[in-house]
Amino acid sequence: MARTRFPADHGLSSRMLLTMFLLGLLYVVFVAVLVALGISAWLVLLIAGGFLFFQYFFSDRIALYSMRGREVSPQQAPELHQMIDRLCALADMPKPRVAIAESDLPNAFATGRNQKAAVLCVTTGIMRRLSEPELEAVLSHELSHVAHRDVAVMTIASFLGVLAGIVVRSSIYAGAFGGGGWGRSNDNRDNTGLVILLVVLASAIVYALSFLLTRLLSRYRELSADRAGAILTGRPSLLASALVKVSGEMARIPTRDLRAAEPLNAFFFVPALAPGFSFSSLFATHPSLERRLDQLAKLETQLGRHA
Repeated sequence: MARTRFPADHGLSSRMLLTMFLLGLLYVVFVAVLVALGISAWLVLLIAGGFLFFQYFFSDRIALYSMRGREVSPQQAPELHQMIDRLCALADMPKPRVAIAESDLPNAFATGRNQKAAVLCVTTGIMRRLSEPELEAVLSHELSHVAHRDVAVMTIASFLGVLAGIVVRSSIYAGAFGGGGWGRSNDNRDNTGLVILLVVLASAIVYALSFLLTRLLSRYRELSADRAGAILTGRPSLLASALVKVSGEMARIPTRDLRAAEPLNAFFFVPALAPGFSFSSLFATHPSLERRLDQLAKLETQLGRHA
């Protein structure tokens, strides 16, 4: 973590290191399995590495494009810039680029591989629904993500899942076209089919494990950002109020818009979950609202005692 006045979170740091270690171990095992099955692993790794490079260096542009966000100058959004200026001065950190997304979805997100490349985006929906102190509390939460380099860590952590997904699709493609060089016994159709089946099975297991590890880390980092942001402003109750308002307003957003925004849930202040069953609701990127409010209530009591 770069040096800022956001409180250090050793729990988050240790979880990041543990997750990266376990994913690295899983990565080594996965490559060993590919090699043992006679797969040309280098080509797959080259393609996956290209995806990782693109995602790591262009995650800010991808997220802004997905939300149709646009960067705004201090002249275009003076009040928003003033709030971020105050928080960055309070946190002693570089100011990120500022963007606004024309969307009724009440949300905010920060992205970028480091503090110098970061961008903080808010929607017109959240600006319209929250008071200035509540919005400032949300911005503090998002700046904590930037300070802790959460986006960079989550991008790297997702690499193994991307790799496994590519291997699955490549295996299915190879099977559909008679093997395509997969497996050592290309003349034996039964053996080729078995190799492809084993590759798909191994890739599915790797994907599931990496997915669960990154989801566990994602939920903890949201609690960490809540805590760090609330401590920086000294008003946990404001962040709690913003959480309640935004979560309640999500129910008023059309289901179609919520489903369209679900792929960006890992970035959002509050996840956009459409009613009914969905993959996003089954494996949540965020802890429950109750858990977040409970943490903030305890923090409010602790800060009150030290006042």
